[in-house]
Amino acid sequence: MDVRGGSGASRIASRPVKTLLYFAAVLGIFLTTVSPASALPAFARKYGMPCSSCHEAWPKLSPFGQQFKDNGYQMGNDRDAPIFQSPAYWPVTFRITPQWHRESTNKAAVDQTPSGEAQVTTHGFDWSGLDFHTGGTLAKDFSFYVLPSSDNTGAFHFEAVWARLDNIAGSSWLNIKLGKFELDNLLSEKRILTLTGISGVYTNYHFQPFVTPGVSETSYTVGIGDNQVGVEWMGHSKNDRTRISASLLSSNDGSPGLPTSRGYDGFFAASQAFELGSLGLQRVGGFAYLGEAPTYFQYTSGGVGLPGTGIGNKGFQRYGLIGMWYIKKFDITTMYFHSRDDKTLATTAALTGTAPTVPAGAHAPVWNGGLFESHYNLNPQLIFINRYELVRMSQQVFSTNPSNLGNTDVLTFGVRYYPFISSRAGFAYHGEYAIIRQRGASPVTNTDLVSSSLLFGFDFDF
Repeated sequence: MDVRGGSGASRIASRPVKTLLYFAAVLGIFLTTVSPASALPAFARKYGMPCSSCHEAWPKLSPFGQQFKDNGYQMGNDRDAPIFQSPAYWPVTFRITPQWHRESTNKAAVDQTPSGEAQVTTHGFDWSGLDFHTGGTLAKDFSFYVLPSSDNTGAFHFEAVWARLDNIAGSSWLNIKLGKFELDNLLSEKRILTLTGISGVYTNYHFQPFVTPGVSETSYTVGIGDNQVGVEWMGHSKNDRTRISASLLSSNDGSPGLPTSRGYDGFFAASQAFELGSLGLQRVGGFAYLGEAPTYFQYTSGGVGLPGTGIGNKGFQRYGLIGMWYIKKFDITTMYFHSRDDKTLATTAALTGTAPTVPAGAHAPVWNGGLFESHYNLNPQLIFINRYELVRMSQQVFSTNPSNLGNTDVLTFGVRYYPFISSRAGFAYHGEYAIIRQRGASPVTNTDLVSSSLLFGFDFDF
């Protein structure tokens, strides 16, 4: 571990040069073997097809893979039903990533400097959490997915647990899913190609504003990238070009058990795909997450709020427009994001048994975001990744806050190389660098907080 006083601005400015040198060295090692790409193998084993049939670069889906998923993991042939499968087949995949990574922040809270902050850098060998994927069909038009997942200490939880009725009454427009599932959005956080702590999620999907410098919202959490608990209706055209869905969700951000409040959230999405000459299949869409969260408890016991008695619900909204654009081997996803929280939610520190008083001069925070994520598939084995995300506040909770408080920029570069193809297993060499800047977010001086992450690893599944 390195601990250094001061802002570290000059050291941060020199990091891109060092990072490029790291990438050049490791990429030279990565490219020493050659053969086609592979993907999560459970369904490939089932149908005897290469994983590249459903993935442009696993876990990123191709249009055919999206259609296969939308159809309830069915091809429409005898292999769909378990009764026709070999008894030796078990639709299970596990995935884990041994890795080396370096994490650095320019302003961590410390006791040994006059400012109370210092640059802290750690690096070493590590491993990711473990995912066990199992899914498929129970019978014709009855599909399921179960994903027990652990962190790198081995503490397990259920990331996904759902069953779906597919093609009800023979219509592709009638599909009902019940359980804990990924929201039906074009830009999937569960199939994200980046792995660092900074870029392993989409910032815009999880952003919540600062109330005052150094103090962010704490009364509730919501993540569009998180798996949620509820029921979903989803419909699509036979060729999957037109897609639409609506979900009714428990207001607990995917946590187990019943929610604190008595309210529900709603998620709505729609998209349309079209061919653009020889460039490929393009898709545009939009989504809306309309939610509410309690602001106090109706009943407490020993001063502790009773689950299920949260009342005084106030609303929050998340809206987005997405375009997925292909120019042969190159693609770019663009997203515009608009959000608003009720001022009571923004200023409530923690739920108690008393209705909160909104401070004088408080406003509903409003912000906008953007995303530009590009991929270049040099060949089926090698994909280059670049992403830039930004968040910009348009209305602060208090007028006394700096106008740019909470503004965020995230820049990511990555590369994945797949050395072989197999319907039994997948393997990728992964290299990535990500850096994030948050205005007014440092813990003591409330100045700009800059963190970076560098990662090299073996991402494999079987």
